[in-house]
Amino acid sequence: MVSVVIPNYNGEKFLKDCLESLKRQTFEDMEVIMVDNGSTDNSVGTAKKLYPEIRVVELGGNTGFAFAVNRGIEAAEGEYVLLLNNDTIVFPNFVKNQYKMIKGKPDVFSCSALMIQNGNRELVDDAGDELAALGWGFAPDRDKPVSGCMVPHEVFSACAGAAIYRKKVLDEIGMFDESFFAYLEDMDVGYRARLAGYRNLYNPYAKVYHLGSASSGSRHNAFKVELSARNSMWMFRKNMPVWQLVLNIPFITAGIIIKTVYFTKKGLVKAYLKGIRAGLSGKMPGMEKMSDVNDKNNSSHPGIAEYLKLQMWLFRGMIKRINFSSSLNLKNSK
Repeated sequence: MVSVVIPNYNGEKFLKDCLESLKRQTFEDMEVIMVDNGSTDNSVGTAKKLYPEIRVVELGGNTGFAFAVNRGIEAAEGEYVLLLNNDTIVFPNFVKNQYKMIKGKPDVFSCSALMIQNGNRELVDDAGDELAALGWGFAPDRDKPVSGCMVPHEVFSACAGAAIYRKKVLDEIGMFDESFFAYLEDMDVGYRARLAGYRNLYNPYAKVYHLGSASSGSRHNAFKVELSARNSMWMFRKNMPVWQLVLNIPFITAGIIIKTVYFTKKGLVKAYLKGIRAGLSGKMPGMEKMSDVNDKNNSSHPGIAEYLKLQMWLFRGMIKRINFSSSLNLKNSK
C-alpha cells in the first residue's frame, strides 16, 4: 500500500484541485491522510466533503512541515509514504508511476517527482534537489523546459513536495527533523539516507502541477530566507564529522559571502545573517534524538567510504551550481 500524506495549513482554496486529482488515480492500493496544522479556514471540513475516505490528523497549531508529516507517517499503514503538497494537481498515473519506480529497488530510499510550474506548464518547478559544498541546496532543473527533463537519474535528495519514501528506511535513519520546522528537512533526510547507503532517484514519469510557495508566499521572503540559512548550517553540523566540517569551511564561507551580497541586493540580508548566526551558534535541538536513532541501529553509523562518497556529491553539486548559472543568480536556491 502507498500512504499519501498531505500536510496542510489554511490550504482550503487548494484542496479541491489536489483531492479531485487524487480521486482520478489509476492506482487503487492507496490511502490518503491529511495532517492539518491548526488551520483557521475550513480545510478539514472541505477535505472530508471532497474526499470522504480521507483520514484527517488534526494538530493544535502550526507545528511546521516536518512535525506534520511525521505525524502523517506515524499514522500511515502503507509500506511506502508519498508526501504531497496541498497546492499540487497530480496526473492520473502519478501514484502508480512512483510506486513502480521504487518497488523492487531495496537500495532506493526516495523518488522525486517531475514538478511542473502550474503558471507555465512548459517549465519545471523541481526535478530533484542537489547540495553544494558551498552550503547551498538547489533545484538544478528549475525553469528548464519539461521536455528536456525526461530521463530518470540519481539525485542528492528528493523534493518532499511530491516524493515517495520507503517507510522502513525512515524507521532506520529517523524521520524528518522537527527542529527544522520548515525548509531543507527533505534534503536533510535524503542526506542521512545517503550516509546509510541508500539512493535517491528522480522519476520523470510521475508528474504534478505545482503552484509553489502557497503557504509562505513568494520564492524569497524573510521567513524562508532565515529558516533556510539556519537549516543549511544545521544540516552540515549534524551530519558531518569534524574533519569533513574543517574540509568544507572554505567553501561554506565563500557561499555565505556570496549569498550575503545577493540578499543585500534583495533587501533580505538581515534575515539571512540571522539564520546563519542561529545555525552556527549553540547546541542544535534534536541531536539527542538523532543519537538515539543511531544507537538503536548500528547501520546508521556511516564509515569513511560513505563520507567520502558524500563529499564527492558536494563537490559535484558545487561544480554543477557554478556551471548552471552565475554564482550571484540564486533564484533556484532552496
